[in-house]
Amino acid sequence: MNGKRVRALACLLLAVLGGLPWAATLAQGRAVRAIEADRIVAVVNDEAITLNELRSQMARVERQLRQQGTQMPPRDVLERHILERMIVDRVQLQLARETGLRIEDSQLDQALARIAESNRMDLAQLRNSLAQDGIAWVKFREDIRAEMTIVRLREREVDSRIVVSDGEIDNFLESAGAMGNEEYSLAHILLRVPEQAKPDQLARLQARAEDIVAQLRKGADFARLAAANSDAPDGLSGGLMGWRSRERLPSLFAEEVVKLKPGEISSVLRSPAGFHILKLLDRRGGAIKAQPVEQIHARHILIKTSELVSESEARRRLVALKERVTHGADFAELARLHSNDLSASRGGDLGWLNPGDTVPEFEQAMNRLKPGEVSEPVQSPFGWHLIQVLARRTDVSTERVRQSARQALRERKADEAYQDWLRQMRDRAYVEYRLEDNR
Repeated sequence: MNGKRVRALACLLLAVLGGLPWAATLAQGRAVRAIEADRIVAVVNDEAITLNELRSQMARVERQLRQQGTQMPPRDVLERHILERMIVDRVQLQLARETGLRIEDSQLDQALARIAESNRMDLAQLRNSLAQDGIAWVKFREDIRAEMTIVRLREREVDSRIVVSDGEIDNFLESAGAMGNEEYSLAHILLRVPEQAKPDQLARLQARAEDIVAQLRKGADFARLAAANSDAPDGLSGGLMGWRSRERLPSLFAEEVVKLKPGEISSVLRSPAGFHILKLLDRRGGAIKAQPVEQIHARHILIKTSELVSESEARRRLVALKERVTHGADFAELARLHSNDLSASRGGDLGWLNPGDTVPEFEQAMNRLKPGEVSEPVQSPFGWHLIQVLARRTDVSTERVRQSARQALRERKADEAYQDWLRQMRDRAYVEYRLEDNR
C-alpha cells in the first residue's frame, strides 16, 4: 500500500473515531480516489499496470493529439488502445531489465539536454515549461528513460542482426533507376495479427481493416482512426511515417505507394505482422546520389557485460587498457587479447566507417577524436568500448552509393523485422486484462 493511500485511510479512521462527520466524508472521498487510482487494469507477466498509470498516459496522449489538431477518438476506444500500447512497452522494458540493459543517469541527462536544446531552451526552462503543462519532471525523466531503453533494445535485438548481402545491393542498384527519384509522405495504420492467429481471428481483423478503409474513403480523419486503432509505434502520432524514398519503404508499401495519388487510401495490405492501411499525403523529388562524405578508419576494444562482468567492472578494465596504450602498449595486440568483438582477430580494426554505420553512442564518441586519439570508455547497447581513430578521409566514390543502398535496405528490413519481433514478444507474454473491473 503506498503512502498516499495510507495517509488517506489514516485520515478517515481518525475522523470517524473523533466523531467528525464532515471530516470523515472528506477523508473517505480522498481514500476512495487513492484506492481507485491504484486499481490494477492489466497484469503483464508478473507486473501490474494501474489505473493511475493508464490515466497519466491518457492525459499525455490527449494533450499530444490536441496539439496536432487531431480529432479525439471515443474515450473508451482510445483508453483500450493506449492500454495495449502500454502492455507492449512493458514487455520490452521487462526484457531490457532481465538482460541488463539500462540507461545510466549520465546518458539520460545528455538526452534531456539535447531535448532542451532542440526546443531552444536550457534545462531549467524545459522543466518550467513542463510544469506549466502539469507534467512532473521526475515522471518526464523516467518516460524518456523508458523510450531510450526501448530504442536501445530494438538496436540490440533487431537492428544489429540485419544482414544485407552484396547480391541484394547489386539487385537494388540495378532496379533503382526504375524506381524513379521520388520521396513519399505517408500515414499508416497497422492491425497486428497474433503469432498463431486462428481463422476466425484473421477474419475479424480483416473485416475491421476493411471497415476502417471504408470510413477513410468516406472522409473520416486518418489521424483519429490511427490513434484509435493502429498497433504501429507511430499510431498515437496519427500514423505519420514522415518522408521516405521508395527504397526505404517496406517492400509491401513500396509496391503499393506508386499506385496512389496524394490523398488516396490504399486497399488493405497483408504482411506477416498484420493488416496495413496506407494514405499517401504527398510526394516530392529525391534520389540516392554520390554525395561527398567523411569516412573514419577506426578500431576498438569491446568488453561485454554479463552476470560475471558488471558495468563498473567492464569500464574499469577499459580504463586500465587505455592507461597501457598511453604508456606505449600496442592497441591492436590488446584488442586481440581482450576484445569480445569479432573484430578482435583483426586487432579491433573496423575498417572505413560511414555515418550511420555504428550506433549513435559509438559514432558520437568516435567523431570527437582526432587521428591517433583514444576515447574514454564508451557505453553502447553492445557493452563498453575503447575507440581509437586511425585516419579520416572524404569519399565520393561509387562505394558511397553502395553504402547508401545498403543503409536503405537495412532500414527496410529493420522496419519489417521489428514489427514481427514485437508481435512475437507480445504473443509470448502472459497478459490479464482487468480494465472492465474498474468501470
